Amino acid sequence: MLKEVAERLKDNYPYGDPLYAGQMLKPPHDVARRAYEMALPINPNNHALDGGRASSAMEKEAVADLARMIGWDTHLGHLCGGGTMANLEALWIAGQLHPGKTILASTQAHYTHQRIAGVLRLPFEAIPCDRRGRMDVDALERRLGAGDVGTVVATLGTTATGAVDPLAAIVDLRRRYDFRIHADAAYGGYFLLSDNLEADTNTAFECIREAASAVIDPHKHGLQPYGCGCVLFRDPSVGRFYRHDSPYTYFTSDEMHLGEIALECSRPGAAAVALWATQRLFPLERGGEFAKGLAAGRAAALDLHARLRRDGRFVTGTSPELDILVWAPHVKSVSEASNLSRRIFAEAAQRQLHLAIATLPVHLIDVGDMTRDCDTIVCLRSVLMKPEHREWTDRIWAILDAATTAAGVTR
Repeated sequence: MLKEVAERLKDNYPYGDPLYAGQMLKPPHDVARRAYEMALPINPNNHALDGGRASSAMEKEAVADLARMIGWDTHLGHLCGGGTMANLEALWIAGQLHPGKTILASTQAHYTHQRIAGVLRLPFEAIPCDRRGRMDVDALERRLGAGDVGTVVATLGTTATGAVDPLAAIVDLRRRYDFRIHADAAYGGYFLLSDNLEADTNTAFECIREAASAVIDPHKHGLQPYGCGCVLFRDPSVGRFYRHDSPYTYFTSDEMHLGEIALECSRPGAAAVALWATQRLFPLERGGEFAKGLAAGRAAALDLHARLRRDGRFVTGTSPELDILVWAPHVKSVSEASNLSRRIFAEAAQRQLHLAIATLPVHLIDVGDMTRDCDTIVCLRSVLMKPEHREWTDRIWAILDAATTAAGVTR
């Protein structure tokens, strides 16, 4: 049976290889993997302390480390299955505090926010983005002026382009309008520690501490196996909305059971053990080894973006804010570029360079003199989230060059 499993698992892309630069897949660190495996024979459940005594304590400590990274000495939070569940909990609390009021997020925010609003039966509206893929602050203020807004979701690292919403400006608007700020930093949250961000991007991350709630996914940049997300609240008193009684599970201790502050019930204690161990090995501090890995990924994205900009065969988005970049062939029309993007994607894969494609509004790409015969453009997209990508940019560029030539795009 296990031999059959091994055979079936061969039907995958080489996600751990530096030439895999497509989806947001980063191998878990060996320490995370081994700590997880150590906990598996116990199979702890971090719902109640009786089901996961040691792992619950480790979860509280690991989550507190994430809260301190944001700048919160006091907090309420826990791990969950991923960013979707974490955002659900944050917006559920927002709905409890502002019942029936509208949730706003940018047009480039993750689609899960609109879905979650539907589940919670809360109104949802999308705010336009500027050409960098960031929420348009002027458009946001106009909508706030119309009233009935309960929560603004600021995305710190969109999954399409890695754009970071101008959180400092959103915080400033909160001084004039009454709304709650939720920071969806599922992808980008750890970049708080990076030392090579643009000044305004760095300011946005520093302003996460001003949000009422935040989401970070350790299973993205945090070197953890899927699924490991985290939701955090600045005000611990929101725990009152979770309050319930479960006398058949909460019976061994007067201490807080993690199930008392979570919508999810059963949750894998092994995920908490893995995160705790990883954060002990790689403390969440600027200038540390973990932070250097984040900076290396962004440096790789900047390097590849610069090469694309210098090459007349390509048009690009604006300079990467994090470690994600997008580009397309520079040809006569947007529709032709979309077709050729798909062809380059296939040619690169044949050469073992695995990219992604993304359909984006044309205004997010500097298409120059190309005929705009479509409102959207299919782009090539690369997520350079592995630290070793910095050392592989020459190889990535060489394959991309060959794939582009094979697709028929000339200078």
